[in-house]
Amino acid sequence: MELGLIGLGNMGGNIARRLMRAGHQCVVFDTKAETLDALAKEGAVGTDSLEALVKGLRQKPRAVWVMLPAGQITEDTVNRLAALMQSGDIIIDGGNSYYKDDLRRATALAEKGIRYIDCGTSGGVWGLERGYCMMIGGEKDVVQHLDPIWSALAPGIGEVPRTLGREGEPSQAERGYIHAGPAGAGHFVKMIHNGIEYGMMQAFAEGFDILRNKNSKDLPEAERMELNLADISEVWRRGSVVTSWLLDLSAAALLKDPALDGFSGFVQDSGEGRWTIEAAIEEAVPAEVLAASLFARFRSRQEHTFGEKLLSAMRFGFGGHLERPKK
Repeated sequence: MELGLIGLGNMGGNIARRLMRAGHQCVVFDTKAETLDALAKEGAVGTDSLEALVKGLRQKPRAVWVMLPAGQITEDTVNRLAALMQSGDIIIDGGNSYYKDDLRRATALAEKGIRYIDCGTSGGVWGLERGYCMMIGGEKDVVQHLDPIWSALAPGIGEVPRTLGREGEPSQAERGYIHAGPAGAGHFVKMIHNGIEYGMMQAFAEGFDILRNKNSKDLPEAERMELNLADISEVWRRGSVVTSWLLDLSAAALLKDPALDGFSGFVQDSGEGRWTIEAAIEEAVPAEVLAASLFARFRSRQEHTFGEKLLSAMRFGFGGHLERPKK
């Protein structure tokens, strides 16, 4: 299958690579010439503009995946693409856009006959090898038409044990992707996913901070303990109920840099946590843990604890998120 792809950063570039490994043709564009050239050398068709990318797509309907940061750059790119594409063509937003923007875009593009898909994509910098977990919103027939793309990008059934009660041919969900619902549903599900991620990361960060401070001079000397955090995180990875990829990343970070001196503790939020809390307020659903984890990130920009350094280390581990440079 043929796919246009705009935005060749860590995730966008690896999405193209994984698709090409599966035999799909990728026509790509990025404003960074060196990034574009590198992918072209690996087999992609490089283009120097959005116009050239659209013209380079031969299969109908044409499909273009936009992998850019949420906000104005995605909005502008979608609008420019829409002006270049024809009725029946497909635009996929694979970034982390706000789901209400998806609702608006889908309605506006439908008036031009252009089909809009929102794909919440999780996998970070590891997706090339591990595959991407995808939550997809849009019209059912369009999502089904693009199934070869989703199937190639997804992790597949792998070695994950099947949930008790699931039988027969593995479902799409078991293979790592779902059609979550109509336009906006994909990014809404991914938004809640990221809100939960905030809470899980905060729990690990606070727990390890307590463990580290068990040797505090503020405690009676008889109660102090020097605990090996790298070994604790490692043993928890093996049979514990808190086993997770976030714990894997924590164990790797603590083994490499036990004091986490390579991280300041400044923890950015990329928007989804805030939107999750807004959704909870709109629905009158209590979300104490998720709200607290968001506010903890705000506080991290004023003073830094060991726990906040671990939060920053986890973000770097799964997504390559760099801390904001010191002023």
